[in-house]
Amino acid sequence: MKEYKVLGMMSGTSLDGLDLAFCRFSKSDQKWNFSIEKTTAISYDTTWKNRLKHAIHLSDKEHDTLDHEYGVWLGKQAKQFLEDAQEEVDFIASHGHTSHHRPEEGFTFQLGNGQELANASGQKVICDFRTKDVKLGGQGAPLVPIGDHLLFGKYDFCLNLGGISNVSFVKEGKRKALDIGMANMPLNHITQKINLEYDENGQLAQSGKLLPELKTALDNLEYYTLPHPKSTGYEWFLADVVPLIENSEGSVPDLLHTLIHHNCEQIASEIAKFRTKSNNTMFVTGGGAFNSFFMETLQQKLGNSFTLKIPNKTLIAFKEALVFALMGVLREENQTNIFASVTGARENSCSGEVFFPNV
Repeated sequence: MKEYKVLGMMSGTSLDGLDLAFCRFSKSDQKWNFSIEKTTAISYDTTWKNRLKHAIHLSDKEHDTLDHEYGVWLGKQAKQFLEDAQEEVDFIASHGHTSHHRPEEGFTFQLGNGQELANASGQKVICDFRTKDVKLGGQGAPLVPIGDHLLFGKYDFCLNLGGISNVSFVKEGKRKALDIGMANMPLNHITQKINLEYDENGQLAQSGKLLPELKTALDNLEYYTLPHPKSTGYEWFLADVVPLIENSEGSVPDLLHTLIHHNCEQIASEIAKFRTKSNNTMFVTGGGAFNSFFMETLQQKLGNSFTLKIPNKTLIAFKEALVFALMGVLREENQTNIFASVTGARENSCSGEVFFPNV
């Protein structure tokens, strides 16, 4: 039985940092087994956070420079992590950091140049998992559902609350998924007004009150009316959501309170469309799962027909890094790692570009 040792790397839209997870995978009776052996999360310093946040505004040349420099930085982090962990890997599977995501224009880009990453880490690298699906007419997102299907298929719904909220489930025998809307991205945007990285346990949000006008404006965003499949990202947040937040005169606690209620209502409303029974299990991961006020509000909006299953802290924080590691394994085996039923592409695909170190 072949075992894969993989370093999964993920940087999400919430810009909280780089997640690294050393994972093992094996297969028995057509079922994938996994373990997350060692992890670390590296917070971005102010310089990197600003560079990544504003990458969307760069010229082509500046963007290319950032792509290469970030690839070198990723490679150095990977090399240091593996040295500290005293582990060897078959390869690194890196998501990179999304700077542009406009699938309707046939374009998506994840920073973190694969060749630079391979050179700086000294390891084989598999990356750029989204581009092929977009070229096949798909959204290139969400990609985590392949992991939901193969690793967490016993749950009725798998909800991830990163910068964006996305959910996956099985309908008529096929895995379906979509980006519902927002999760931590607006919350972190708001807390940065008072120099806080995030609102721990949602304490500030819980102390706030609802801003009806802001909530109505958020509820009326066009994205929520778009048909499936659909995905979104930082462009949408910047263009459509940030102006609503900035034009509101609410206090930080009131803004946070309102956004959590809005987020949870959208999640509950969307998921209700796909509920087929009266007792459902929902597996919840991503940074939002650490926010107890978020979880309490979500449970309230979902009602008694849903039971939230929140795993251990390692799986909450590193599930996406784990899934990209799995996507790398599937790429190695030339197996499907993106479902057309999720992204709307013309066909399933085996995605990911492979790079070997030149040095």
